[in-house]
Amino acid sequence: MTYAKLTGFTEGQQQLARLAKALAHPARVAIIELLAARQTCISGDIAAELPLSRTTVSQHLQELKAVGLIKGDIDGLTVCYCLNTELFQEVQQQFAAFFQVAASPAAACSPTGCAC
Repeated sequence: MTYAKLTGFTEGQQQLARLAKALAHPARVAIIELLAARQTCISGDIAAELPLSRTTVSQHLQELKAVGLIKGDIDGLTVCYCLNTELFQEVQQQFAAFFQVAASPAAACSPTGCAC
């Protein structure tokens, strides 16, 4: 049986990986951009804007909601979605810190290659 050994990683590393996975599909990126532009949206409206079925869009919305990037309020038969801007600010800081470390000169290989 295969299982993830998550206990060896910090909570910050695990959260960053979950968020990166949620953002790793162009449909989800498009949904986030659409919600950012409109500031609120009904799920049917989102499906009308993307080259995907309503069911597929719903699955992508569930993925984004599961990690907390979007919020959804049920109003009768419709669901109104919006971005969780507080989490996006945290995500922005986490990714900025991650890329700052990874892109630092100290992390780079030497001009002649890796010194392994």
